[in-house]
Amino acid sequence: MNTSGQFPIVAVRVTPIAFRDPPLLNVAGVHEPWALRSIIEVQTSDGRVGLGESYGDLKTLADLGKVAPQLVGLDPFDLNQLTRVVYAHVGGNPDPGAQFPPAGDKARASALAAFEVAFLDLQARVIDRPLYQLLGGAVRAGVPYSAYLFYKFARHKDFSAYPQDDWGEVLTPAQIVEEARRMVGQYGFGSIKLKGGVFAPEQEIQTLHALRAAFPGMPLRIDPNGGWTVETTRRVMPALAAEGLLEYLEDPVSTLEEMGQVARFANGMPLATNMVTIAFGHIPETVRLGAVQVILSDHHYWGGLRATQHLAAIGRTFGLGISMHSNSHLGISLAAMTHVGVTIPNLTCASDTHYPWQVDEVITGGKLKIEGGQLAPPPGPGLGVTLDHEQLARLHRNYLECGVRVRDDAKEMRKHQPDFDDRRPRF
Repeated sequence: MNTSGQFPIVAVRVTPIAFRDPPLLNVAGVHEPWALRSIIEVQTSDGRVGLGESYGDLKTLADLGKVAPQLVGLDPFDLNQLTRVVYAHVGGNPDPGAQFPPAGDKARASALAAFEVAFLDLQARVIDRPLYQLLGGAVRAGVPYSAYLFYKFARHKDFSAYPQDDWGEVLTPAQIVEEARRMVGQYGFGSIKLKGGVFAPEQEIQTLHALRAAFPGMPLRIDPNGGWTVETTRRVMPALAAEGLLEYLEDPVSTLEEMGQVARFANGMPLATNMVTIAFGHIPETVRLGAVQVILSDHHYWGGLRATQHLAAIGRTFGLGISMHSNSHLGISLAAMTHVGVTIPNLTCASDTHYPWQVDEVITGGKLKIEGGQLAPPPGPGLGVTLDHEQLARLHRNYLECGVRVRDDAKEMRKHQPDFDDRRPRF
């Protein structure tokens, strides 16, 4: 597939990797010892390489594998052609001009995002500009991120392939407060998010009050990941809404319709989501129900960096706040989040990141440094990051040897609690 571009694509590489992940608890169970990702390299005829990072499960790898060979010969500036190629090989609707399906299409959007970031990285490298300038320029110097707190076990069960993390066990309100003190002290975060759905809501609310006492005035939110019923949420809502405890309540229930029900008795408590509004086709019903006030975007499944900007514009149209969601990720993803984040005028809340929990890295120079609770786009052209090929090879060996191919937090939890039931809602 030849183009008239000056620097056509000559090679596309997708490398699955596995990196260390601590035993963090959530409604689905506990993180496995290895987190899976994929690293995307798109190379042009003059030797430039654009980078992307995506999920590393088998379905994602299969989708990326279908698309990658079809990109050879494309012009990295032709994002519409990239979209047509992805739509033709992933998902059920090959027409990029068709209306977004009401059910969404995460697989297609994820595949597009993985390669779009690499294409944009290449474009910016060709013109020797930072990527955010391709997206319209920065409206802020850096992106504020939040301290992402988890209940956790001290160690993985029956596992000794790498050293135990030094965060220790965190199961009580007092231990969460100490975790928060350490994270805020090290990174300067100015807001706090607690991953909930692990214990009964009343116990987690005790943790929130302990955090409020330790960090008065700091924005605070909780995410039960759909672990509560509507009736449970109704029962605990007065405690959550008292004294301005929360900045917002994220995904207490698991469906868009249920979030609409919660909104009717929330009495002004903002509701946020990264679970029920996760595609453009979900927005009409979200607005009709008044179900969500803050959407946590994620360029990995919304369709890329430009799609994130489009979502933010829709948020301005309907008065919805915008922030960004995270799962276990490395520096390429964090750099991409930061480049798009500095361009969004209505990024109303600090964004999520798991980055402080990760100790491995695949970019040259090691981990990016979050300071004062913020990260500025890495300096230099494109994303501002390059691959450390030695670390890429090491993390790929981890993938080949670890045996994990699909994330399964419930299976991992049953090593600790054989009777664990991962059905939702839990409470």
